[in-house]
Amino acid sequence: MTNTAQLAEHQPANAPSAHTPDGVWATARIRAAHNGRVTTLPQLRSDGPFHLRRMRTNGNAAAVGIIGAMSAPLGGDRLVLDITAEDRAELEVTTAAATLALRGPTTEAATYDVRITVGEHASLRWLPQPLISAAGSNLRQTCTVELAATARLVLREEQLLGRADEEPGHLVNRILVRRAGRTLLDQHTAYGNPEPGWDGPAVLNGHRAVGQLLLVGPDIDVRHDPVLLREGSNDGCAVLAPLAGGSALLATAVAPTSSVLRELLDEAHAHALRK
Repeated sequence: MTNTAQLAEHQPANAPSAHTPDGVWATARIRAAHNGRVTTLPQLRSDGPFHLRRMRTNGNAAAVGIIGAMSAPLGGDRLVLDITAEDRAELEVTTAAATLALRGPTTEAATYDVRITVGEHASLRWLPQPLISAAGSNLRQTCTVELAATARLVLREEQLLGRADEEPGHLVNRILVRRAGRTLLDQHTAYGNPEPGWDGPAVLNGHRAVGQLLLVGPDIDVRHDPVLLREGSNDGCAVLAPLAGGSALLATAVAPTSSVLRELLDEAHAHALRK
């Protein structure tokens, strides 16, 4: 089977998405560059379910919103989102609505790969709306980040396990971040059947919303010890901790609902910015 990376390498830059009986194969690309004054967007390539829109901003940064053009990811889909912020560029990317993983025409897993590259003295904010793992879905999601030594990154990802009053599908998620060629974070999580113990007290303890917030940059203060937010609360909790590679903080949160999860990640973000 052709994997997503191989598919992207063999597709021409202007190739349309491929619709197959087993799903959609699509690659969308965003490239931001600094022209000496402001950040521009020399490449916005929509494809498949990804419809890319320039967003209005204040200042010198650029912003892109992703609007879903079709239901995705479904079983068998192969989706790639490639985002590059070149040297000195400032870019924020978000989605207009939650991403809903659904059962597709095949029981084969869908793949959704986000590939992020951030150059020297560039900054990128990846702030999508939550991913919802609906009953019967099967999704493998990866986020691979390559950072230059002086790059800045804000990465927030949220997963909701099942819609109201339903069990989740099978969701496997990996975040891999390298800075200056060295691994900074390699986090792998898996939820839903057939994963053992995913809902037990050592993992989610009955919660259905889980999220991560990663802050990386040369000015990130990592001198404090790990902080546990809302310790002892039945309304979710989060831990904010420095990473071993330095100049990076990771917050991981679990909560009963998406709104509480966002509150926890916002609290962690505010705490990380305190001097």
